[in-house]
Amino acid sequence: MTQDQTSEQPAATPEQAAAEAKSASPETAAPATDRVAELEAELAKLKNDVLYARADTENTRRRLEQQAEDRGKYAVANFAKDVLAVADNLRRALDAVPQAAAEADEAVKALAIGVEMTERELLATFERYGIKPIIAQGARFDPNLHQAMMEVEDPSQLEGTVVMVMQAGYTLQDRLLRPALVGVAKGGPKASGANVDTTA
Repeated sequence: MTQDQTSEQPAATPEQAAAEAKSASPETAAPATDRVAELEAELAKLKNDVLYARADTENTRRRLEQQAEDRGKYAVANFAKDVLAVADNLRRALDAVPQAAAEADEAVKALAIGVEMTERELLATFERYGIKPIIAQGARFDPNLHQAMMEVEDPSQLEGTVVMVMQAGYTLQDRLLRPALVGVAKGGPKASGANVDTTA
């Protein structure tokens, strides 16, 4: 093998030649770099748009799920409001029967027991559907749950205590279905800021 043969360099490929030409010519290199930066910026913008679209889709999905859950939980609200009148009338019927009359007359006693059982069954059905009575008697007045119909002069009670319930109130799940109509004590000692839980 001669010295001329060993010192021969292999011929450059077309890609290498193009790369050399590009590096040799700064005028042609600058537009290519600008184009790459432009494409990278566009890619970043498109990625951002995809992330926003994905977040928006997720928010919409969650909102629709929440609305569907609320429809299921509160679907009985209008029906329940109408049926509350039945519960009220059952309670009025029981309150109208004097204790002495029930004890003296077996028929009246049997009727009172039947009405009481019906009321109990109705309240158990309410409970199954998330309808709960509001405990008002003796509780602190809460404008979110009670509607004050009158003030009752009672120095023995803390001011703002519910001392009379004229109509029972109810909640459906965590929402007010109907406020309790109440009489509130006045003239007694001022209550401390502590609130009493008035839900059943």
